[in-house]
Amino acid sequence: MTRYANIPKPIRSGIVLVDPELGTPQRVIVLQFNPDTLERSLSPQTAGSGGDSGGGGAGSGDRNEALRLKGPAQETWKFTAEIDATDQFEIAAPEGIHPQLAVLEMLVQPTSAQLREASRQTKKGTIEISPIEMPLTLFTWGSKRVMPVRLTELSINESAFDVNLNPIRASLSIGLKVLTVSDLPMGHRGAELYYAHLAQKERLAGAARTTGLGSLGLNSGHIGAGRG
Repeated sequence: MTRYANIPKPIRSGIVLVDPELGTPQRVIVLQFNPDTLERSLSPQTAGSGGDSGGGGAGSGDRNEALRLKGPAQETWKFTAEIDATDQFEIAAPEGIHPQLAVLEMLVQPTSAQLREASRQTKKGTIEISPIEMPLTLFTWGSKRVMPVRLTELSINESAFDVNLNPIRASLSIGLKVLTVSDLPMGHRGAELYYAHLAQKERLAGAARTTGLGSLGLNSGHIGAGRG
């Protein structure tokens, strides 16, 4: 037994495909390596268009709406994932990393069977064909970040190949949009998962250490100035 035996293995990040009706996982995609960096962006959904309507300002927003939000913030994630077959010598890879790449690519396109069925419906003269519904996609980054997402970007850079030209190493740029209750119908399983994701943020915010105005060189008089 080595002296490192008791060191816990790091939790892997990944993607889970869920049946939106039953809530059962259909496939779990584990990222081979956790990304070194994450780029996250939150855009608030404000009620007004911003700016003032007087006093020399050039804005056209409603002053009464300045502090109001009309919905949850739009949140996006971007990161780079690495796949390397040479890092898994104990696992046979006769097709290189083709299978891992294919799994990710199928997140952004329907299956051949679904496309054939849509084509069949068109030939039958069906007036309106509903867009093909994909499984609910969840992105997981530890137990505190489990959220419904839509893949918005998948850029693949293959950098090494075996003798049969199977890719054995690739870098993937992945972009995700967190799906909120503004994106999903009421009662949808993804909407409930978003509520849970937001509640987790609220809990973590509540656990943050608070401090007083004195640390900013202010007192209550500064905050209350202008009232009277």
